[in-house]
Amino acid sequence: MSCTTILAGKLATNDRSTLIARTDDGFFDTKKLVVVTPDKKKKKYTSVISHLTVELPEEALSYTACPSVDPKNGVWAATGINSANVGMTATETITSNPRVLAADPPVLYKKAEKRGEKDTPGGIGEEDIVVLVLPYIRSAREGVLRLGALLEKYGTYESNGIAFNDENEVWWLETIGGHHWMAKRVPDEMVVVNPNQFGMDAFDLDDAFGRQEAHLCSADLKTFIEENALDLNQEGTFNPRDVFGSRTDMDHIYNTPRAWFMGRYLTPYSFRWDGPDADFTPESDDIPWSYVPDRKVTVEDFKYLLSSHYQGTPYDPYLAKDSGARGKYRSIGINRTGVTSICQIRSNVPDEIKGIEWIMFASTTFDAALPVYTNVKKMPAYLSEVTLDASTENFYWNSFMIGVLADHDYGTSVQMVERYQNTVMVKGRKLIRDFDREMIEKKDFTLTEKANEALAAMAKEETKQALNRLLKNSAMHMKNGYNRADN
Repeated sequence: MSCTTILAGKLATNDRSTLIARTDDGFFDTKKLVVVTPDKKKKKYTSVISHLTVELPEEALSYTACPSVDPKNGVWAATGINSANVGMTATETITSNPRVLAADPPVLYKKAEKRGEKDTPGGIGEEDIVVLVLPYIRSAREGVLRLGALLEKYGTYESNGIAFNDENEVWWLETIGGHHWMAKRVPDEMVVVNPNQFGMDAFDLDDAFGRQEAHLCSADLKTFIEENALDLNQEGTFNPRDVFGSRTDMDHIYNTPRAWFMGRYLTPYSFRWDGPDADFTPESDDIPWSYVPDRKVTVEDFKYLLSSHYQGTPYDPYLAKDSGARGKYRSIGINRTGVTSICQIRSNVPDEIKGIEWIMFASTTFDAALPVYTNVKKMPAYLSEVTLDASTENFYWNSFMIGVLADHDYGTSVQMVERYQNTVMVKGRKLIRDFDREMIEKKDFTLTEKANEALAAMAKEETKQALNRLLKNSAMHMKNGYNRADN
């Protein structure tokens, strides 16, 4: 799935939170936000796509999830935070190359060709990974280790990147072929950007096969590299992106421009991003995977980046006048996004309220980010009771309609959208602050569900008002807008 991921360590953020975020860019996949409690857990999990059955551990935690409303292709839980305050987002579809995929092919489902033969199950994939991992981990590192073990045992049918965060650490795992993988702890002071490519551009194999402080990988990765002559690096420098990733013309249209725009925003003073002397261009293959940002980053920065469409550059598809490059590159915010989530694990509050999930539905360019507490037994109906039919009774469809209306009248509607987005962010933050204070003072953390109801009610009202304004604006620009004074 063509998504965009951003990660931040606790010293890179304004409030010492860890942040992991991703746009889930399906093909207009209708999504909802729910809580999965342990009583709903089954003993076995069977994948719809790969027909693989996996035995599940006995003990499970509750967790939030953003599954598809239509179950025909499986759960596709996408992202969430569990009751141990561990966040996860899965998955960022990444690239590979023929050398890797030939040496360790993807594990594909094969239907029996003859009577009496059995179907061959495929490996695990984006449909399955959150369900198989998030309920059973109590730290980000545990998430890496559990997923790594599953990949080695069952394999995967696609190339993916998966992020985990807890109060102290952020980890990023990338799959390599069908059964191999590598994972790296994001340094506390760093921000990571990853747009549908194999991302890591540095990896300490000595640490991975030694103390494992910040690097983990499949047990035979060194042998796999050597036996298949995969190492392209010069002078002993190990760059996993060169070994396991891609460098194609399509990358330069679809992937690297997104990394360029995010790096340009995060480090405007540390690097040159524009002009003939630029350190990096939208088509550079060596754009860094991680940076120390020029200033601390916030949830608002994540929202801006995940909503972006190359504002302030010649590549913005919404430019009134074509620069000759308008719409040349794939935007970060696109029309077919189902859900976007920022999983925030806070360090300055009690355990019961550490987890905050900022939820956005439909095109990030036009949607609003709503924070909710994750340590709850259920989510408000406005977020969880989503139908496949368009409706003004839930956040998903209202966000979808706002995006369609605003896109068609961008020039006259963009200010309305920005006011709406800012209002939801301001009021959402205010409600979180107020409920944090009340729960801490009263030592009553059962108020999280009451808080979420208040947050959902606010979002419903503000979204309704925004939709009213945008409908009227679009009506005024209909092509059949005649009156008696027209000539």
